[in-house]
Amino acid sequence: MYFAYIIQSEKSLRYYTGSAANLEDRLNEHNHGETISTKNGIPWRLIHIERFESRSEALNKEKEIKSRGAKRYLEDISRKQLG
Repeated sequence: MYFAYIIQSEKSLRYYTGSAANLEDRLNEHNHGETISTKNGIPWRLIHIERFESRSEALNKEKEIKSRGAKRYLEDISRKQLG
């Protein structure tokens, strides 16, 4: 099982999008400063998860989210759920 995810910094409110096989370990890495790109935003909270059978599907979703922008992607999902 693989995941595409969006986390948000509780400090700066910025978003980070990624993918991982072990989501719990990956989130711990983000929150313990082990990832350079998220080190300054600690603490991070998980705000969106999508599950996939293959790594390539998760990576494709990560790229899709990044190309749209995490905030816009979340807004689109919200609109679809409401309407």
